[in-house]
Amino acid sequence: MRRLNSKEEQVMQILWRLNKAFVKEIRAEMDDPPPPITTVSSIVRKLENEGFIGHENFGKTYRYYPIIGQEAYRKSTFRRLLDHYFGGSPRKLLSYFVEEEDVSADELNDILEQIRKKEEEGNE
Repeated sequence: MRRLNSKEEQVMQILWRLNKAFVKEIRAEMDDPPPPITTVSSIVRKLENEGFIGHENFGKTYRYYPIIGQEAYRKSTFRRLLDHYFGGSPRKLLSYFVEEEDVSADELNDILEQIRKKEEEGNE
């Protein structure tokens, strides 16, 4: 799955939140100043042509909805981030957060607890 540019991602975030929306509703949810309606329409058509969204007909008007789920896109994007910036190593990623983002010991303990629970579920 390709990485979306910032405007495409913004449209997808809006559709994931609203579930279904007309172009004018998508535009109304965009950051100020919103782009022209023709620009939003172009973004939406491109996303539809690439299989990210679909539409329902209402006469000459279309209501759009996401086909690609937020979790699937997040997983793909995160995997690319992990591979390209951390050599595919979760250890390097966690080290980055500890060293650069000031993750606290409590937050790390919470992560360790999640890992333990997942391992226990896998052993059942």
